[in-house]
Amino acid sequence: MTIPIALTIAGSDSSGGAGIQADLKSFAANGVYGASVITALTAQNTQGVSAIHQVPAEFVTAQIDAVFSDLAVKAVKIGMVSQRPVIEAIVAGLDRWSPENVVLDPVMVATSGDRLLAADCVEALRRGLIPRAGIITPNLPEAAALLDEAVAGDAAAIENQGRRLLALGCGAVLIKGGHGHGPMSTDYLFSGTDILALQAPRIATRNTHGTGCSLSAAIAAGLAKGQDLETAVGRAKDWVSAAIAAADRLDVGHGHGPIHHFFAFD
Repeated sequence: MTIPIALTIAGSDSSGGAGIQADLKSFAANGVYGASVITALTAQNTQGVSAIHQVPAEFVTAQIDAVFSDLAVKAVKIGMVSQRPVIEAIVAGLDRWSPENVVLDPVMVATSGDRLLAADCVEALRRGLIPRAGIITPNLPEAAALLDEAVAGDAAAIENQGRRLLALGCGAVLIKGGHGHGPMSTDYLFSGTDILALQAPRIATRNTHGTGCSLSAAIAAGLAKGQDLETAVGRAKDWVSAAIAAADRLDVGHGHGPIHHFFAFD
C-alpha cells in the first residue's frame, strides 16, 4: 500500500496538544503518513511552558537529510523556529531537496501577545522561509508582526496585509480569523489576484490548544494527497472546525486543552 507522506518541521509539545505531536495526529487523521524534524523540545502542559531546550542547527540538518534521503515526502509543514541558525538550516534543506509543497505556519506571537521571535529571526523568516513557501498561515497578530504594524481591525485592513504578505514571495497567504470577533470565524485565502473567504461558526470552548498547528498540518496533508490548494485549505478548515467543536468531549489537563483530532473515530 502506497501512502502519501508529509513532514513536519517544528517544536515538540510534551503535553501532546500542539507542535510536532499535533501535526502527526493531524496527518494521521487526514490519511497521511507523518515524519518529523524536531527543532526544539519543550516542557509544557495545558497550563503553559516551563522550559525549552533548543536543538542545534546541525542536528536539524541531519534530521532533514535523513528523512528526505529515504522517504518520498509530498508536503512539508514548518512550525515554530526560534533560532536564526535553525531557520538557515531549514532554508538550505529546502533548497537541497526541493519539496513540491511547503506550508509555513509562522508562529511568532504567544496567546498573551508576547513576541516569540527576536528581530533577526523575523527577518530571516521574511527573507528565507516565506519566499520558499507555497502558502503561509499567519493568524491576525502574526500577520501584523510580519509587517511590523498593528493588528488588522476590519476586512479592508486584512486584505491590505494579505496582499502585502503575498508580495514577500510566497505562493499564497491564509490569514486566520480565530483571533477576531463575532459569531463567525473567517479565514481569508489570498492567491494571486483572488481572495476567498472561508467561514465557520465561532465555537465557545477553552480547548483550542494546537489549533493553528493542526490547521496548517491538515493543509499539508491535503497537498500531500494531491489536492489543489483551495481544496486542501477548505477541507482543512472544515476538519479543524469539527475538531474544535468536539474538543469538549475530551478531558485533558487543567488549562487550555487540545482539540479532538480523532473526533471522526468516536
